[in-house]
Amino acid sequence: MRRTLFSDFFILFLFITTVPLVLSAQQVDSKLDSKLPWSVRMTESEMIRCPESWQLDFQPKLKWDYCHGLELGAMLDVYDAYGDEKIRDYAIAYADTMVNEDGTITAYKLTDYSLDRINSGKILFRIYEQTKNPKYKKALDLLYSQFEGQPRNADGGFWHKKIYPHQMWLDGIYMGAPFYAEYAFRNNLPQAYADVINQFVTCARHTYDPKNGLYRHATDVSRTERWADPVTGQSKHCWGRAMGWYAMALVDALDFIPKHEAGRDSLLAILNNIAVQVKKLQDPKTGGWYQVMDRSGDQGNYVESSCSAMFIYSLFKAVRKGYIDKSYLDVALSLIHI
Repeated sequence: MRRTLFSDFFILFLFITTVPLVLSAQQVDSKLDSKLPWSVRMTESEMIRCPESWQLDFQPKLKWDYCHGLELGAMLDVYDAYGDEKIRDYAIAYADTMVNEDGTITAYKLTDYSLDRINSGKILFRIYEQTKNPKYKKALDLLYSQFEGQPRNADGGFWHKKIYPHQMWLDGIYMGAPFYAEYAFRNNLPQAYADVINQFVTCARHTYDPKNGLYRHATDVSRTERWADPVTGQSKHCWGRAMGWYAMALVDALDFIPKHEAGRDSLLAILNNIAVQVKKLQDPKTGGWYQVMDRSGDQGNYVESSCSAMFIYSLFKAVRKGYIDKSYLDVALSLIHI
């Protein structure tokens, strides 16, 4: 991607505003116990770099954002596995800072109708369960209410954001659908499952590329965006991280959709197709996956770490849950063993 004067300024601005939060690898490593599991060490390294949990993702001010939900959710998983209470308290501190007593959320505006703002709500399920503080239940209800007004296309697919009319993004499925499914499960709302499933199926239908079996990053159903194909509405390429978001959304949402639910088999079919394509496009030298998956190996393209981590997570979990054949475990392990 060609860098502009703006991007250079932004990078400089980001560096200046986050210097107090950034420690060198040597400084962080010197404070960690090398005998601890890698997941614990990684968690603690983030806590050292960002003493306040709202500072995660190098934020200079309070922000209700998907990155916090992604990272703090993972930290709560580490707490569940190893039981270090300071990790749990670090996650709770973010929720306590952001969620007000009446259940409103600092820096969250419902009428923006951005699916990106839903993802951090997932940590509130566990935090409410542990603390019993009613403000977290109110916040969960508030986030769920966003789905009632979320703009949709004629086929029911959510717009990614109000400011992106008629667009569905693979990333948006991760940002909204797992929360939607878990809220329905925890609050006994079986009628919501059909809508959750429809989000996956509709997005797959709009983004699927029959030439290679992959899913494009996004679609504009109105076909008016400059990046939209005039016939299909699809974006031009398959972005590895977008496929990763989508794969993780599938394995996470399936946790809460009952086995007997109509349409659940469609999600399993999509997940199995992703597993097939991921195996086919794995880079044999590194075990990872390319940033632009439909141009794997092309000059200028590169093996990208975040989508590779997402695919490994999705494969491990899908095998463990029995969603895909156990042979895919070898695909995930090959990156680790190389």
